[in-house]
Amino acid sequence: MPQVMVVARNFMDMVAALPAAKLDMLYDSAFICEAVLRSLPPLAKKYALQMLYVSAPVAAAAMEEWVLDEYAAKHRVAIDRLLQLRVFVEVRDRRKEVSYKMNQKFQGNMQKYLVDGGSLPREPIPSSVTARLPTLAELEAFALEQWECFLLQLINSSQVERGTSFSSSMMRTFQRGLLSSRDGEAPRLTENGFQFLLMETNAQLWYIMREYISSSEERGVDPTELISFLLELSFHTLGEAYSLNTLTDVQRNAIRDLAELGLVKLQQGFVVVETNFRMYAYSTSRLHCEILRLFSRVEYQLPNLIVGSITKESLYGAFENGITAEQIISFLQQNAHPRVADKIPAVPENVTDQIRLWETDRNRVDMTLSHLYEDFPSKDMFDQCCDYARDHGCLLWEDAKKMRLIVRVEFHPEMREFLRRLR
Repeated sequence: MPQVMVVARNFMDMVAALPAAKLDMLYDSAFICEAVLRSLPPLAKKYALQMLYVSAPVAAAAMEEWVLDEYAAKHRVAIDRLLQLRVFVEVRDRRKEVSYKMNQKFQGNMQKYLVDGGSLPREPIPSSVTARLPTLAELEAFALEQWECFLLQLINSSQVERGTSFSSSMMRTFQRGLLSSRDGEAPRLTENGFQFLLMETNAQLWYIMREYISSSEERGVDPTELISFLLELSFHTLGEAYSLNTLTDVQRNAIRDLAELGLVKLQQGFVVVETNFRMYAYSTSRLHCEILRLFSRVEYQLPNLIVGSITKESLYGAFENGITAEQIISFLQQNAHPRVADKIPAVPENVTDQIRLWETDRNRVDMTLSHLYEDFPSKDMFDQCCDYARDHGCLLWEDAKKMRLIVRVEFHPEMREFLRRLR
């Protein structure tokens, strides 16, 4: 592969380059602390864990004795990395002797994380609510298609088979060295842009992400918030679905930008439910329409709008298929339109209450075919029959005072044979 001049730095180098105050802000999150700990070289990771419950500064000279002389170079690399990321803070006493102390925020969060165990930044949407999700193979195919589309548009937008227009934030990223444009002319690749195309995919990706973060302040976005969110995403489970409703505006915009690069796949579809049980779903997805048909009556479908209503009959059909009222309500809440998602409740209360009531009505009586036995000649025979039916898991009801019992209908032949033997 030809030598290229564009160098994509390590992601943690960008974290280390943040001002001390902003780096400390990152350590407010236990997940960021864990991500930083994971990124450390093995020896630095060992030092961080060793100092986790040490509150007093440790002299630099004393720490040098923790390793053999032959590992002195690795020791210096480990200490430098810990200082760059402010996991360790340098302290000097009156005699100007150097000691190292662990960052208090990092130390406190990691102690809590190790003792209490962390919870996920965001819980994935249950599979019962999301219905079918793309498989890992489909996600990989989507990512490759998006990335190829991005590279083709970078070379020549006319080569892209399907129209794709990148967001203004992505275009600013490309124009920071990859593209140049003159008045009245279409953007063209720069020398660095051509070199970028010769890089491996991982290096290309890191370069784009570095420039995307570096240009964030031009878009009015705090790079600390962006880095924090990107690190948080590393703890999400591949292939699981997560709701956009739990994200801030900055995070939503970042997700849309990442989707353009194929790093995230958006399952678009916003639902608005009215108090009269009318439902409007803003979606172009055929799958989304079929999901709505599971529990509602779809009346008509436009190119980007599905109109339907939630009826007793449509819900009974959902209940018969094993879908619960809570799953339906959760789906409507998770997919609520952004304009109503922030309201409490996102779905009208009269609708959610009625959905639960219809489920209760359906489950109020459970029909089970059975057989009644009565007029036993003795209490002893009655007890033996009860025990026999109970042992086989077929006893539905018994009345010891009047010596009556009910068993499942399929158990009747065995019970009749048992009674004949007793007589």
